[in-house]
Amino acid sequence: MPLLEFKGITKRFPGVLALDGVGFAVAAGSCHALIGENGAGKSTLGKILAGVQAADAGEILLEGRAIAPATPLAARALGIAMVHQELAFCPNLSVAENLCLGDLPRRGGWVDRAAMRARARTMLAAIGADLDVDAPMETLSTGREQLAQIAAAVGTGARIIVMDEPTSSLSAGETHELFRLVRELKARGLTLIYVSHRMEEIFALCDAITVLRDGRHVATGPAAATDPHRIVAQMIGRELGVHQPRHLAQAPGAVRLSVEGLASPGRFSGVALTLRAGEIVGLAGLVGAGRSEVAQAIFGLDPAATGRVAVDGRPLPHRSIAAALAAGIGLVPEDRKRQGLVLSMNCRENVSLAALPRLTRGGWVRRGLEGALAGRYADRLRVKAPTMEAITAGLSGGNQQKIALAKWLARDCDILIVDEPTRGVDVGAKAEIYQLLDELAAEGKALLVISSELPELIGLCGRILVMRAGQLAGELARPDFSEAALMRLMAGV
Repeated sequence: MPLLEFKGITKRFPGVLALDGVGFAVAAGSCHALIGENGAGKSTLGKILAGVQAADAGEILLEGRAIAPATPLAARALGIAMVHQELAFCPNLSVAENLCLGDLPRRGGWVDRAAMRARARTMLAAIGADLDVDAPMETLSTGREQLAQIAAAVGTGARIIVMDEPTSSLSAGETHELFRLVRELKARGLTLIYVSHRMEEIFALCDAITVLRDGRHVATGPAAATDPHRIVAQMIGRELGVHQPRHLAQAPGAVRLSVEGLASPGRFSGVALTLRAGEIVGLAGLVGAGRSEVAQAIFGLDPAATGRVAVDGRPLPHRSIAAALAAGIGLVPEDRKRQGLVLSMNCRENVSLAALPRLTRGGWVRRGLEGALAGRYADRLRVKAPTMEAITAGLSGGNQQKIALAKWLARDCDILIVDEPTRGVDVGAKAEIYQLLDELAAEGKALLVISSELPELIGLCGRILVMRAGQLAGELARPDFSEAALMRLMAGV
């Protein structure tokens, strides 16, 4: 008998059928991958199991007994916990307070802080995490927040843990630590449902793979009996061809963006680079190397930045976002939720935000033009949303990323800086975004692409700049590209 079984799980949201009769089984003590395109229903299924949402139809069997956890607390009582993609903590509270928030130890009607700290230390020790229990959660890196979430799940006695895109915001070192922890938890007999887009993770960690497409179950089977090529075809319903960048076949044009002596105290210094029309230049580096900070300074977001930034030979005034926009520079930021989108606004409004000056007449937005513009780029990026009037917060993470990218495409920038363009995006959408960036370069636009995924940069760029400890460590031309060469520059070996 399987430990866990889904039977006919169906879930509807306004205008969309998120899950349509999904059913499969999960073996005890296994790491079971749940994979599919953005909007396929993966996170929704995990949330139903974890008591965050309720199914409209179907049943879940735990050791043959029907369960229907109505709240996360009810799921926890059944031994089920979830590590969310978007980390779910109170940032102003301490690590100990967050770990014990659902069951604070009390003495005489007051919180027993000594007992709370001791319990938090025990929970962290159970997974080998060395965190300061008194540190505010907001001071932790994303990787350490991830460890705290896992500690909270394991510490409450969970037998089944749903991990939703656990490595989407982690550095290489933090990912390696997570892999070690996943293997250790599995060895202890815990059952893991592992939601991810990354094939290398799936085949390195998972025993079985379930594929969802458009809310329906496509296939479930042993990881050893399939391969990444077949999984991708099952996910997207078609073969994914290898795309060779078209822009590399044409010579780059004139220098559009030049940066000299760019510096910001305590962040980076001495940065110099050029970006030509019709080329894609990559910017690589380890977490903390200063890549995103350089992008923000070029765009005018760093009040302490010094140095020279020029477009078509004309210097831009320091710390002026308006000047950067007027010069045709756009920035797709790394953090889509805090910097790239207004989640409470609908998709149409988010896509048109950067292009509003072109859509207004007499101070009023021309809704017809705005709707047509938003619809065009949503179609081009294959955004899965009920309508463009849907609230952006309700979309999957990958579709939010597409909206963040569409916002700057709609402005038609001549120079586009894209920070982590495919974070949280499935393999089919990645290929579409790569093709779109290539098309923009082939049209003569200049692109600076920042990415933690070296294969992404190697496949897309004509040149790659490498940052280390706040300084440019070197540059590689396309004939010299290799992950080993990039890693040597990144690590200073």
